Amino acid sequence: MAEKVPSWPKVTIRLYDDHNAEVKIAGRSHPVNHHDPRQAAIQLVSERAAQLGRAVKASAVEADGASWPLIIHPDGRVEAIETDTGRRGKGNKPIWPIVVAFVLAGVLIAGTTLYLTVFSKLGNGKPQATESPKLPPLPEPSVAPDQFSARPVPRGYSTNAGWTVDIAENTTPAVKPDGTEVAVLTPDQKIAVFDSNGKVLWQDKVPKDAENPVYTKIDSKTVLAVATSDTLYYWAGDGAEATEVELPNSADVQFFGTSPLVVLSNDAGSMVVSGGQLKAVPGQKRESTVLLAEGDRALMARYKGPLYWSRPDKDLQEVKLQTPKGSPGIDHVVAASPGRALVLWQTAAPDTVIPVVHSTVNGAAIAICPMAKEGDVEGWQWVPDQANKVAAWGECLIDFTGQPTALFEDFRPLSITGTTIYGTTGSDLYSVTPGHKAIKLAPNTARPWGIAGTHAIVVNDNVLYALDKATG
Repeated sequence: MAEKVPSWPKVTIRLYDDHNAEVKIAGRSHPVNHHDPRQAAIQLVSERAAQLGRAVKASAVEADGASWPLIIHPDGRVEAIETDTGRRGKGNKPIWPIVVAFVLAGVLIAGTTLYLTVFSKLGNGKPQATESPKLPPLPEPSVAPDQFSARPVPRGYSTNAGWTVDIAENTTPAVKPDGTEVAVLTPDQKIAVFDSNGKVLWQDKVPKDAENPVYTKIDSKTVLAVATSDTLYYWAGDGAEATEVELPNSADVQFFGTSPLVVLSNDAGSMVVSGGQLKAVPGQKRESTVLLAEGDRALMARYKGPLYWSRPDKDLQEVKLQTPKGSPGIDHVVAASPGRALVLWQTAAPDTVIPVVHSTVNGAAIAICPMAKEGDVEGWQWVPDQANKVAAWGECLIDFTGQPTALFEDFRPLSITGTTIYGTTGSDLYSVTPGHKAIKLAPNTARPWGIAGTHAIVVNDNVLYALDKATG
């Protein structure tokens, strides 16, 4: 049986004394304080096994250093893996096999109790819904109003910050797409989520190597995600505990699409997250690249097209791209973002291309930029907004509501807040809305990471400022 159980997630149960233990699952620590810490630890691991829908391997370590390899099942069954040397470590007392027998008996007792206390009473009334385990309370970070005087403020906002909070060094905040939440990593290794007025909604501890938080979608629900070197954590909100997804060695998590895409090392393919598990992207075409994930689907393309949607247990779905007028064919596919694919099309001139933004749903050309030199376009950056209303593809400014595209010569887009595009020409900073005149800004003007309620979220010197709107 043991060889059929995957080795991930890595689980270690370490007993400290008669009441205290620690369970580590994929590097995440779960302290245990219980009158029977062995039983409590096994129950915790079986709950994780139930989330995965399969058994997991675990190493159980006694206080004296002796260890036992175990297999723990979702229903609480536990197996001791036979080894050539038997119990490893000092002494001869076989504690964990005894625990195994006790837990198996406990499962039978618990099943009988569950029937007597719950199932036998279902006919007397409606069953009560159970809630997900909640995060434990943690010391809240210091939140206070302040003045933002280090740099010029964005247009339309004042120097008064309704609330501020310190964030971890070299990290950036995440603003929920609907503007109701702001998530940060704190200096004491926590993820903290605030409402738009600075009230702490919930917190959780995160590993030292946690990357910047990202709002994304998993199983069609908006979640807050953080990736580390070996685990993807995501929270559904309302204080519910994180779901942990063990990552293969050297995997990279990308958030180019509406959902996370896990890219394996050494061209070993890609995976999507579905039902709390990783699922391989099937049917990848030879010499193609997986561009992004959308739920359990992945978008892939060859250099010269076409595009394909891949989904587990489904045939590949080709997306036929609409050819712009006068083009003999695709030059190459550049990149993609949610709902959009960027494609350069050939023209009669060998060094001139037509940059076109296509729908990834039906391949329609939804924005056609003026013809440009291919060498110039290769350096253009793609900066879309979260609401798919406006975008900048290098010098090409796009309004998806139907306005024609326009070129802003030498423009390099940096970010978008609402429908305002921030970028530079030379050393000068500008803000521009497609169809309107560009506005030159003061040097080093703070660019918002997003709008939370009525506040512009800016960062300076590892402090987040929620700027109030200007009055008058």
